[in-house]
Amino acid sequence: MVGCFFGDGGFAESAICTSLTVSTLPDKGRCLLTLRDFSPAMDSLSPCLMVLCGKSFSEKELAKSLKDSNTLKLPEDAAVSILLHSETEQAFDGESFRINSLFNSLSTTCFGRLLIWSPRLPSTHDIVSQNFCELPIGAACVADVQFKGRGRLKNVWESPKGCLLFSFTIQMDDGRVVPLLQYVVSLAMTEAIKDVCCKNGIPHLDVRIKWPNDLYLNGLKVGGILCTSTYKSKKFNVSAGIGLNIDNEKPTTCLNAVLQKYTPADYQLKREEILAAFFNKFENLFDLFVKRGFQSLEELYYNTWLHSGQRVSVQEKNEDQSLEKVVTIQGLTSSGFLLAVGEDGQMCELHPDGNSFDFFKGLVKRKTTY
Repeated sequence: MVGCFFGDGGFAESAICTSLTVSTLPDKGRCLLTLRDFSPAMDSLSPCLMVLCGKSFSEKELAKSLKDSNTLKLPEDAAVSILLHSETEQAFDGESFRINSLFNSLSTTCFGRLLIWSPRLPSTHDIVSQNFCELPIGAACVADVQFKGRGRLKNVWESPKGCLLFSFTIQMDDGRVVPLLQYVVSLAMTEAIKDVCCKNGIPHLDVRIKWPNDLYLNGLKVGGILCTSTYKSKKFNVSAGIGLNIDNEKPTTCLNAVLQKYTPADYQLKREEILAAFFNKFENLFDLFVKRGFQSLEELYYNTWLHSGQRVSVQEKNEDQSLEKVVTIQGLTSSGFLLAVGEDGQMCELHPDGNSFDFFKGLVKRKTTY
């Protein structure tokens, strides 16, 4: 079974992925790309293809410079072929990511304007994090298939077609608010899905945020967020990654499966329109976040998450005894953890504790009182 990259968990099944054979036509100097099927067990053996794309002339020139300098690398120096978007022409099948469709809907000034697309990669997150200093801020990497997608706690997922799989670069000055950035990313995605539904006149899909980094629809997980950061030259370099299940109905659900239950219209959400809407929304929310702090987004965030007023059991050890205490979630602390109040009025900060952290079971295994 092949699992979708949804932050720290979640699965969708797939048996066949797609690979590319790349060769050059000597008489015309053009590239010929041939699609072929292969089993997931074979996918790490052949070179990966990365296609560099830009929305405007300046980004296209930057893409050309990146190709000519040959500076972009895969993890462990794995084999990679790099092409410009203009060199691929109509070489890919109808299920491949439609780059022009993304750019036609993109209205940002920074995010998503330089794009790396690949039919399959080990991990989009590794591409942007390991090449961070070579890429402009806001550059994004999108893959149709991942075979080493990253999640929290070093979890690794294989992700089939039908998922929106992407990562992008962000830079911040204030390290104190970097932990809150994942909430801005989560909120931008839920708002983007709302915008796409509204724009197309289709029923609203009520995608909600499960703290700290999961996306849920009708009680089932459909996506996840991963943000990692490094500190260099007095800046925090953040790589943000998202996996969103749009078309894989099994083993849980996906956006289009739920949409078809709500409307008789034969409309399918597309990866490209959701990604464009995400970057359009994120750029605005990120600007508010940097200038006015997360407080400016708190009301919208709390209206979107699943936990306001939720009662959970805090479990902790006191010497040889295990104690439980019921607390009620109030919101977030300034450091991005959960703020809760006990029945005795004592406030506490709740931390996720590995994979045992599950709010739907009402149990938290770590507590800091203050």
